[in-house]
Amino acid sequence: MRNFSIKFRQLRFLVVLPLFALFAGAAFGQGGPPYYTTDPDTPGNHNWEINIAYMPFLYPANSLAHIPDVDINYGIGKRIQLTYESAWLRLFNSPSPAKYGMEQSQVGVKWRFYENEKSGLEISVFPQFSFNNPNNSVARGFAPPGASLLMPMEFSKKFKHVQLNWEGGYNFVHLGPDGWIAGLLAGHDVSKNWEIDAEFFSVGSFGKSLNQETVDFGARYKIHPPFILLLMVGRSIVPSSDHQPFFVGYFGMQILLPPAPFEDSVIR
Repeated sequence: MRNFSIKFRQLRFLVVLPLFALFAGAAFGQGGPPYYTTDPDTPGNHNWEINIAYMPFLYPANSLAHIPDVDINYGIGKRIQLTYESAWLRLFNSPSPAKYGMEQSQVGVKWRFYENEKSGLEISVFPQFSFNNPNNSVARGFAPPGASLLMPMEFSKKFKHVQLNWEGGYNFVHLGPDGWIAGLLAGHDVSKNWEIDAEFFSVGSFGKSLNQETVDFGARYKIHPPFILLLMVGRSIVPSSDHQPFFVGYFGMQILLPPAPFEDSVIR
C-alpha cells in the first residue's frame, strides 16, 4: 500500500522498543497486507497473491477510503515479484458532499537479493513507480500532480522464536517535495490459523511538517485455501487533526493462486 496516506513514511524506531517486549516468547510477524511495512518475501515462481480491501482513513473533519484497494503480485522465480496497485477512492471534506475517483497507479519489482537460512536474515529492494492515470484525478484532488519513484529496502531477521521485519527508503517526487519511509513490525502466532501483529510507522516529506506517526494492530486468519482474512486497525500516536488520523484500517481478503495447502504457501 503506497498511496495518499503512506507514500512518505518514516519510523522513529526508539518508540517501538517497548512494544516488542510484549511479544517475548513464541513470536512471529510478517510484513505486507494488511500492514504498511513490507518484507522480503515473494509469492514464489508463477504464483499470484491478490489483496482486495476496504481501507478507511478518518480525520476530524474529513475522510478518505479505498473502496476497494487492489494489490496484485506475481512471482518470477523464487526471489522476484512484480506488483501493481491502485484504488477507487471516496474523499469527503465536510461540509461538501463526498467525491469518488481513482488514485495513482503503482508498478514495482521486488528482488530478494540476500537470503541466509543459517542466520535467518533476508534483504530485498523494492523500487516502485507511481504515475497518474489518464483521468482528472489530479484536478479533483485524488492524486498528486506528478509521478514518484520509491526506493526502499526490506529486512527480515529470524531468531529462535521471533521474526522482525523492517523497511526504509527514499521517495523521489516530481512536482513536490521528496520523502522517506520506514516501518517495523512484530507478531505472534496464537494458533495454526491465527496470527496477530503490531506495527509502528509514520509518513513525512522533506520541507513540510506533515508527518503522520501511527500505531496499528492486526490479524491474519487462514480460512481455507486460497483465502486468508486480513484485518488491521490503528490511529495516530498524536492528537488527531486535519493531517493526523484518529482511525486507520484494513479489512480485506488475500487470495493465493494456484490454490495450495497453507503449509506450502508463502503468507506475507
